[in-house]
Amino acid sequence: MTERVLVSENAIKIIDQLRVEHGELMFHQSGGCCDGSSPMCFPKGELMLNETDVWLGSIHGCDFFMSKDQFNYWQHTQLTVDVTKGRGSSFSLEIPMGIRFVIKSRMFTDQEREQLSPVHLGSEEV
Repeated sequence: MTERVLVSENAIKIIDQLRVEHGELMFHQSGGCCDGSSPMCFPKGELMLNETDVWLGSIHGCDFFMSKDQFNYWQHTQLTVDVTKGRGSSFSLEIPMGIRFVIKSRMFTDQEREQLSPVHLGSEEV
């Protein structure tokens, strides 16, 4: 099964630090607000999801969502959550640390597309 979203070792270290302070976490790929299209990290359940949010999978024990419209654009790419220095302008938990989560992406190969992990829209598999 080809995973749709991955996480870098550097991002794992930050997630671990944030989890100590905030407990369980979740990610949502923003759709143009604040930092543009940055992945944002929240305490699990803090961001209200609705039927237009797509669950792409889990990274280091954290559910990863994005809006359906955003997914329609990104569905052909594998996303990797990473970190970079610099203060972003979002509400994501890592911002006070002087870093921000970023997305790196690459197109799926034909073979990978045939083995993609399913996504869920609300309670439906897409």
